[in-house]
Amino acid sequence: MNIATTPSKASEKVIVDRLTNGVLDPSQPMLGPVCDGGLIEAHTAPGCWGPMITPELMGGHEVTHPVYVEGASVGDAVIINIKKIEITSLATASGHDTLVEGHFNGDPYVAKRCPQCQTVNPVTKEVGIGQDAVRCAQCGTPVTPFRIEHGYTVVFDEKKHIGITLNKEGAEKIAHDPGMYANGPQCSIQHSILLYAPHHLAGAMARLRPFLGQLGTTPSVKIPDSHNAGDFGVFLIGAPHQLALTAEELECRTDGHMDIDIVRAGAIVVAPVKVEGAGIYMGDMHALQGDGEIAGHTMDVAGKVELQVNVLKNCPLEGPVIFPLEEDLPFLAKPFTKEENAEAAALAKQWNMKEIEECAPISVVGTGANLNMATDNGLQRAARLLDMSVAEVRNRATINGAIEIGRHPGVVQVTFLAPLHKLEKAGFLSIVRKQYGIG
Repeated sequence: MNIATTPSKASEKVIVDRLTNGVLDPSQPMLGPVCDGGLIEAHTAPGCWGPMITPELMGGHEVTHPVYVEGASVGDAVIINIKKIEITSLATASGHDTLVEGHFNGDPYVAKRCPQCQTVNPVTKEVGIGQDAVRCAQCGTPVTPFRIEHGYTVVFDEKKHIGITLNKEGAEKIAHDPGMYANGPQCSIQHSILLYAPHHLAGAMARLRPFLGQLGTTPSVKIPDSHNAGDFGVFLIGAPHQLALTAEELECRTDGHMDIDIVRAGAIVVAPVKVEGAGIYMGDMHALQGDGEIAGHTMDVAGKVELQVNVLKNCPLEGPVIFPLEEDLPFLAKPFTKEENAEAAALAKQWNMKEIEECAPISVVGTGANLNMATDNGLQRAARLLDMSVAEVRNRATINGAIEIGRHPGVVQVTFLAPLHKLEKAGFLSIVRKQYGIG
């Protein structure tokens, strides 16, 4: 595979076989290039808990190395069609976390530190199972900055439709062979959270519906992958470690860390291009998630992903825009049926209205330090994108959509039916035609 910061000869398919160290760095060479309209395939590693207990990783995830897209320049956007998402893990573990003071410098995701020898981001080894299993290779001290306050180990059926949480015996059996059950890419360096063998919640069933918690483009500043969003990103402002940012630098993020459950097979994500070649990356696959990810974490899994990418020229987005599967849209934001359009036309005729607005769904991602700020951010982005006032977006999201929570504390979707002529002007008409058969 070619590694390039500028394209040589683009491929129709790029198979990603490298992961990051938890940091998205625009100064590093990218994989590829992939041609406009080409495919990107990857085997992604579990996110969240595995990297959280692996001090060498300087972010909350272990995402794929970015891929250069031929023809993508700053100020463009890339259309990412999610062709396939398949879970490869046989089991995972997760739960609500608590911090271990003294095991990090300012940020437990970014600057993990051994409390004994004070080594920052130390190399570690595994000793036994349980929450003290990951230890500093230099001095042998339990070193991870996170513990599971209340958690579970879950196994999946062969078809990856259903999961059940295990009791102590089952969780510990899996903990003794975590690599086999995690079944992630060989290039991953993370410790599996299956080592912890949590079993507070046993005998619970869950429906699986996998999606990508991370999918996007490379920011124009060096940033931990888990902090490439407006909520986690605020912890970098003035931070006491080497990856600190200013508030102005945080605006260079691309909000690829969405944790929005509609980013699944069949959905279309349009992402901003803030570095030459876009730098598409992915990871943090979740087996399922309720809106808000209120426990802080969900069922992180390894999986196979296939994306098709196209360049959308001269579309300077501030953050991601999503065109979900129709079944994932809020009730009020679903495209109108032929019967509904006929009823509306009859009502319009009754009231001497000559025209009824043609419209289609759009979901604009907003992020911020809290949900109120994220909502304001999403409303403002939608207004600028579609040349509307914020007041108009508020009205449309009320009568033809919804504000949906992606991640608590600060990722939302502003989803609504937008006028077709506004979507066309923004460059999205071909997308809504493809996704919803409209226009």
